[in-house]
Amino acid sequence: MPGLIQKSGYIKPGNGGSHYAEYIATREGVELIEAPSPSHDGGGYLEYMAERPRSHGLFSADGPADLEKTMEEINGHTGPVWTFVYSLKREDAHRLGYENGESWRRLLLAHQAELATAMKIPPSNFRWCAAFHDEKHHPHIHMMVWSADPKQGFLTEKGIEKMRSQLSNEIFRDELLSLYQQKDLSYSQVRDAATEAMGRLIREMETGLCHSSIIMEQMETLAGMLECHKGKKVYGYLKKPVKAQVDAIVDELAKIPEVAECYEQWNQLRDVLERYYKDSPREHLPLSQQKEFKAIKNMVIREAERLRLGTVTFEDARMRDEVDEDQDAVYFAWDSAWQMTEAYQSAKEVLEEYENPESEKAEQVRVLEQLWQRGFSLAAYQLGKCWRDGRGVLPDDQQAELWFRRAADAGYDFAQYALGKLLQGQNRTGEAVSWYGKAAAQGNSWATYRLGKLYLEGNTVSKDVPKAVDYLTFSAEQGNQYAQYTLGKLYLTGQGVKQDREQAWAYFYESAEQGNEYADFFLEHFDQTCRPNVFLAATRLLHHLSQIFRDNSVPPAAPVGQRVDRKLRRKIREKKIAMGHKPDDHEEAPRQDMGGMTMGW
Repeated sequence: MPGLIQKSGYIKPGNGGSHYAEYIATREGVELIEAPSPSHDGGGYLEYMAERPRSHGLFSADGPADLEKTMEEINGHTGPVWTFVYSLKREDAHRLGYENGESWRRLLLAHQAELATAMKIPPSNFRWCAAFHDEKHHPHIHMMVWSADPKQGFLTEKGIEKMRSQLSNEIFRDELLSLYQQKDLSYSQVRDAATEAMGRLIREMETGLCHSSIIMEQMETLAGMLECHKGKKVYGYLKKPVKAQVDAIVDELAKIPEVAECYEQWNQLRDVLERYYKDSPREHLPLSQQKEFKAIKNMVIREAERLRLGTVTFEDARMRDEVDEDQDAVYFAWDSAWQMTEAYQSAKEVLEEYENPESEKAEQVRVLEQLWQRGFSLAAYQLGKCWRDGRGVLPDDQQAELWFRRAADAGYDFAQYALGKLLQGQNRTGEAVSWYGKAAAQGNSWATYRLGKLYLEGNTVSKDVPKAVDYLTFSAEQGNQYAQYTLGKLYLTGQGVKQDREQAWAYFYESAEQGNEYADFFLEHFDQTCRPNVFLAATRLLHHLSQIFRDNSVPPAAPVGQRVDRKLRRKIREKKIAMGHKPDDHEEAPRQDMGGMTMGW
């Protein structure tokens, strides 16, 4: 298999590397460059790799190096000098044309900017020299690198790998590209088949329910353990017993048939991909230990925390629990100012149509401003929405607040409600509650619903379940489906109220009749929710897991085309096509007291 070996170390200032020089001084095989013999002794490592009687093999970016000047610069250098050995197998060097110093010099010259960056040296200060050794089994070069500024030059393991990767990618570019193009066809066939199978299983997870009594019990146990945890409730901050409980829940999720089958398909797909890049089979880890699925752990913690706090929820971001309804106000305005009302309604329709050009929407914003100036106060409400949502203007919360406040001061309840929402989103809860209260006093069911949620959650105001129930009941009696849905959950679980399954059913029914899919879910599975909060927590975990599978269902394809270098660096960093010899395939270097690091690939 093709491979480039890299070894690295560094020489401290004032240390010529005499032990290393003594070891290799007798080695034969350097490609000589005719030059006068040096006029002095010393030079340590440089003499090892370059000096021979009457000649040397030292070269740099400009070609054959001046040995004496180079040695003088190195000996006077007060910073570290980095040393590298780059080695190829004989058959690889022969096939690819790396059997002489000039080919290596061109390689280093082409990539010296990347090498400088890996060592955190500005390219203008990057200095290097090298010598080629034509060893029988492993022709190689010895390279020395330093900076014109002795304070520069820093190398980490990551930097070392970047240097090797740059050079190996260049050396084996054509062969690797051909290999990956051949492999990609068969991989694509496997990937397509696996994707189809996983897609079916993911859809089953997305719509399925979790009835595992073990998972429900484990979630309740975890909720109790979180009660005693004082730090951040995220996986990395938990104590080992709590982490173990989270892992146990994840691995129990993996036993659900559709999850188990999907995870097996996922592993098989990864196996096929990694066989192209690695010479050892990948380990099939438990789901809890698979890094691509680590997000499920914090989701488990989040759901357990909801259980601990007594929160029951099934809605997500897709659930819109609010409306902006001004039709009643438009109806009443029609009798007294029908022309302005007609202009207002026309402007509103243009603004609400998503596909209308922004230029047309901007014109309608100007129409609304004119209506406001003529005393049509309802226009201020619509202008607030324009500035809030970016319709015909760029979004601006300050302008939105200004216009909502003008309409709210005029007594319009939906403007008061909209202003409350805006202020709540800015964490100005006290002001928001005040405006919600003014809208609620006018019978606005959305404002009473919002107040009910605020007092029920108790995050930004003091939790007050009786007050929350009063607000929600008022809103529900006015036909607000979301208030009905929320009350259904409360009475089903008995969280803060006396449990009443009949009352819960009635509220769910009223909400579902208005199209609330979440209320409909509870009705469909009403007999299965004896512990609804735990049942729903487990079901949500199943749905969360389906999304993680969807996000990770198709691993990256083998690199093809012009993207090969980027893919090689990113995805096959540690090992690709057996990059590197076995330890006994290359020259053994004695232990050296240079204060540096040695890494081999």
